[in-house]
Order: sequence, then structure tokens, then C-alpha cells
Amino acid sequence: MSKYVIGIDLGTTNSAMAYTEISDEPAKVLPAAIPQLVNPGEVREEALLPSFLYVPGASEFPDGALALPWDESPRFVTGSLARKRGVENASRLVSSAKSWLSHSGVDRTEAILPPNAPDGAIRVSPLEASTEYLRHLEHVWNSQQPDAPFTDQDVFVTVPASFDAVARELTQKAAEAAGYRNVTLLEEPQAAFYAWIERHPDWRERVSLGDLILVADIGGGTTDFTLIAVKEEAGDLVLERVAVGEHILLGGDNIDLALARTVAARLAQKGTRIDSFQLQALWANCRAAKEKLLEPGSTETEHPVTILGKGSGLVGGTIKAALTRDDLQNVMEGFFPIVSSGAMPERQTRAAVQEIGLPYATDAAVTRHMAKFLRQPSAAGDGTRRSGSGMVCPTHILFNGGVLHAPFVRERILQALNTWLAEEDFAPVKTLSGEDLMQAVARGAAYYGSARHGKGVRIRGGIPRSYYIGVESSMPAVPGFPAPLKAFTVATFGMEEGTDLRIPGREFSLTVGEPAEFRIFSSSSRKDDPPGTMIEDFGEDLEELPPMEVHFPAEGEGHERVRVSFETVVTETGVLQLWCVAPDGRRWKLEFNVRERVAA
Repeated sequence: MSKYVIGIDLGTTNSAMAYTEISDEPAKVLPAAIPQLVNPGEVREEALLPSFLYVPGASEFPDGALALPWDESPRFVTGSLARKRGVENASRLVSSAKSWLSHSGVDRTEAILPPNAPDGAIRVSPLEASTEYLRHLEHVWNSQQPDAPFTDQDVFVTVPASFDAVARELTQKAAEAAGYRNVTLLEEPQAAFYAWIERHPDWRERVSLGDLILVADIGGGTTDFTLIAVKEEAGDLVLERVAVGEHILLGGDNIDLALARTVAARLAQKGTRIDSFQLQALWANCRAAKEKLLEPGSTETEHPVTILGKGSGLVGGTIKAALTRDDLQNVMEGFFPIVSSGAMPERQTRAAVQEIGLPYATDAAVTRHMAKFLRQPSAAGDGTRRSGSGMVCPTHILFNGGVLHAPFVRERILQALNTWLAEEDFAPVKTLSGEDLMQAVARGAAYYGSARHGKGVRIRGGIPRSYYIGVESSMPAVPGFPAPLKAFTVATFGMEEGTDLRIPGREFSLTVGEPAEFRIFSSSSRKDDPPGTMIEDFGEDLEELPPMEVHFPAEGEGHERVRVSFETVVTETGVLQLWCVAPDGRRWKLEFNVRERVAA
């Protein structure tokens, strides 16, 4: 039986872990210190695990210099030392694995990282890199809590709200490959809001009925927007997630590259031009310099960056430059311009042939993406707090993500948002403060796990439609007339995330062993069809989704017809899983997203 709930933020730039004990008392969430190599031969506890993997050369480190408490000779370097060594040798550094994990244009299980590694060098897949970070955290837990094995605990791993089904499934596979057993995925913006609730037990006194909270989550690799509405149920305030934005690959990585290009341009003006490999090193250096400049209490006006020149010697072949606070401010202004509420992300014409790389957003202006999110017709769910011009007008904002550590960034977002609200005759937005931007997601995931045990508040977010699967009638073939199609209810409007149900009493014939087409229907108007209801004449009440062609495996060669019943699961990340279950225990899964997403 589980003794603890563990929350893990598998971040693009940093990962974190927090936990709470399962008890009759209200949840008390604690951050976990993470031992890791900070220098060769030096292991130290840090608050975060930098999400970097370094592939060491054959004789790059002395024997024993990479030993960890749980592994005397690890294959890779993970965390602080990986990030530090990668600044010196970027071609051996794996970074942004989480962004690669969401890249549908590559095989995410293929060894493609680092993308700039020289021929013959060891590469790893985005899946393998993610597994290494998760495995490191499991080893940390077991070394600190030997009487409560990690595999016996409830574990919640967070993902961006904008992750598609494949990226979520790969994250799940990474956790399983790392040895995780009882693992559940949770969206990061929701986790950040849970962390705020955990820190503020009096949250019902801080928000009111009708309030609409915008969660702006800008991390190392992605930007996510989520809206949470404050509603009432049985005389008590409740929270409901009403909209989630689409995938925007835009975050700290983009800013770091912009800083690197700024420094490179200054070097070019002085006659020093760098190549693409040196730019990779400069990118890593600027990331480190940016973090130093943004450290709380830092008074530095600039931080040195150094990369190797093209000569064979180290002495005299070093290129030295500096990243200044003015550089930071100028670059940030480009990512967070003050634009009108009607400004939409700009599309750019790109070359037909490109190098294999991450599909970053073509428009780097975060404020334009935010404007588009708030202008989407479905953004406020039931239409609460929408202006006459059609813009959704939040009352509060919660910031999350490492990029928002910079006060300038928070101020720019507030300036843009409050300007839009004033134009619509709405009051300025209020900031929900008091949370650690770097630890919030892990803390919130642990709190959510406790809430599932009845010791906390849960954000509602039931599915916004009813869903049906098309069932072909078993009737003799008639020339010129297709077999009649019926609709079988598999999920009802309002079914909560994290719930599942078995639909008893009905069995159907399923084709396995060859390609077959599933026809899926939904309805926003039919809200009272209980699961298991068969609808014969549905007319225009149901909207057909794009058909799904699948190839379920059979036990032997050829195809077969199998009797099955249905089980429905709605995951915490808004995926509807429809399981076809045979009497002999075989199971086949069909899944699709049921979130009302907002295009970005």
C-alpha cells in the first residue's frame, strides 16, 4: 500500500520532485532535495535536476569521477555537471529532450540526440533521455526513503497541457522504462494551480463566484495557456478548467538562442564570425549566463561567455564575449511586445527544405499567442466574462515557469493584458502570487495526488461533449444501400477526468488482424444519454469526427472476429480511451483527445 504521493515535474530545462504523506491530515507537501554531480567527483544536493544529459568521451573523466551513491559507473552524466560540461562541449550535450518528445516530425524512439553530434558519436533518443531523468529521480527517492520503495508509491508526472496523445504516451513509456509502476500523468498548468491552492488554504476568500483565472505557463520549451473558472455547486465554490491552448513550442530555449545570436552579431561586428557548431556552444553559454544574471539578488550588469575558436590550440584560440542586462531586456522585448488584443501570430513563409530540428513557433511573440488564445470562441467555455468584441476577460492570472522568474517578463504580460482589459471596460487582472515558479508544478502534482485520496480540492473539467461509436447493423446486404449505422454511447457529457467505467450488458463483433475503420461521433446538445445507450436514428444531433483507421493485432495469422464489450477511461490529461475487451481477457485500445482546445 502506498505511503506517499510523489509529484514529478519532468521539465524541458529543469526537473523537480515533491512529495506528501498519505494520512488523515490535510496534505503537507515537501520538496525533495536531488543529489547529483556538480563537479567531477563531487555529489551535492540541489533543489532542481537540470534536464541535461552529457555523453562522456571514453577517457574524458578519471575513473570514479562520475560515481553516484547508487551507481559507481553511470553511462551518462545527468544534471548540473552535464549542463556545465555541455557549455564546453555542446556536441555531446542532450538538451530539450521534452520538446523533441513532442516533435511529430521525427521518430522519437530513434537515437537522434544530440542532433549536432559528430559522426560516430553516441546518440540517444528523446525517449531514452527522458527515461534517464526519471530514473535518476527514482534512485534519489530510494536512497532517501529506503523504507518506502519508489515503486510502491503513487507517482504523478506532469506534461504540458498541449502535449498530444503520442507525446503523453511516450512520457508514460519513459516512466515505465525507468521502473515506475503506479504512474499517472497530469497537466502542468493544473499542477501549478494546485500548488497555489496548497499554499493558500483560504483560496475561497481570494477568488469569487464568476472569476476566471488565466494560468500562463512559460517554461524552457513550451508556452501553455489554461483558463480555470470559479463556479458554484451546492452553495460551495468549485473550480473548473474551461479551456486549454494548443501546442506552442516557444519558451526559454528560443530566448537563449536569441541571446546567442545577439552576442554572435556583436562578435561579427568586431571581425569574429562563428560557425554553426560554435553557435551551439554559444547558445549553451548564454543559457548559463542568463540564469546567473536572473538569480535573485544578482547585481551583475554583464556575465562573461567563452567559446573555443577554430584553431587547434586552446591558448589564443578562445573567443571571449559578454552577455549584458541590456541584451536581456532588448531580447525579452521582442518576445513580449505590447500589441493590440486583435494581433494574431504571424505566419512566415519557410524554405521547402529544412534541416531536421524542432518545429518552433514561427512567431516568437508570446503576447500575440496570448491574444489569440483569449479571442478563440471556445476559450471561456460557457461564455462567462466575454467582452462585446469577443475577447475573454480573466479576473486573475497565475504565472508559472522559469521564464517568468524575470520581473520584466511578468510586467510586460500584465501591461499587455491590462491594456486589453481597459479597452474592453474591464478591471485590471489580479496576480495570484506566493508560489515558487520552479517548484510549483512538482508540488502541485503531489497535492493533486493527495486530493485524489480525499485530502484536497480537485479542479473539475468534465468532458464537454457526449461521445458515441458507430455500430454497423447486422443485416443482409442490399444493392445500392449501405448497412444502417447506429450510435452507441461510450462517454457522457461531464464525465470527469481520472474516471473509468465498464459498459455492461452489450457485446459487439470486432475485426482484428486487418485494418478496420472506427467511426466516432460527438454531441454538445445530447447531454443525458447514459453510457450503453444505443441510438438508431440520430439525424443531425451527432457530429461525426474524422474516421480512425486502426490495425488491432490478432493472435494468429489472418483476421478474426472477436466478441467484445467496451470500457471507457477519461485520463487526467483529457484523453478518452475506449477499450475493447474480449471474454478471454485480450484488450485493444482506441484513444483520442476530448479537450476543447484553443488553436494557437
